[in-house]
Amino acid sequence: MTALVARNVVAGYVPDLPILKGVSVTAETAKVTVIIGPNGAGKSTLIKAMAGLVPVSGGSVHLNGTEITNPRPDRMGALGVAYVPQSDNIFRSLTIRQNLDLVLRNAGAEAADRRESLFTQFPALADKQSERAGALSGGQRQFLAVAMALAINPSVILMDEPSAGLSPKAAQEVLEYAKSLTEEGVTILLVEQNVKQALRLADHCYILADGRNQVEGPAHELLNDPVVGQIYLGGKRVAPA
Repeated sequence: MTALVARNVVAGYVPDLPILKGVSVTAETAKVTVIIGPNGAGKSTLIKAMAGLVPVSGGSVHLNGTEITNPRPDRMGALGVAYVPQSDNIFRSLTIRQNLDLVLRNAGAEAADRRESLFTQFPALADKQSERAGALSGGQRQFLAVAMALAINPSVILMDEPSAGLSPKAAQEVLEYAKSLTEEGVTILLVEQNVKQALRLADHCYILADGRNQVEGPAHELLNDPVVGQIYLGGKRVAPA
């Protein structure tokens, strides 16, 4: 089954200067789909466009078969889609508990139960729930960001480089946790620079360069494919620049 689809998406921050030039990506239900590529490829722009944070001027985005192109970002939660940005993804001056309560403010009578469920899933956060989020380690901050995303009970989570700036151990833990969520039926669409770790954990991979699709296929098949390195080094392009 297909959860989220971008079809020939053209998007960018400035009108008539698109970063994405007809990109197509499909995220299968309860799978990890990873988007990789060199700097400037348009990876983060794509995931932001799908989240309604960058205007789409061409193509379309579909969620469970329904078109949602250019959605209001504040409506994504109601659609069952959570977005975890690369940075500024928690409120550092608030406590861990306050961060979760902020996301749960519209959950009504279910808020307390959801919070306790999240603390059960993330015991390290529960132990520090009264501490300011800014005092957490990099890995713990990413887990708090993921917990905040899970607070809305999403069916799809969009993650923008969750391992950025983390130690190799913390990066592995975050990526493995993202993978584990698929066992609960959650679809993960992941932008990642940690190529080898991402390809080992993902089910399917898309490689972008110059704002266009270059290569796609099962992640395990691309893990040792020399075309991946060639694209990163700039010596290989499948789609015209």
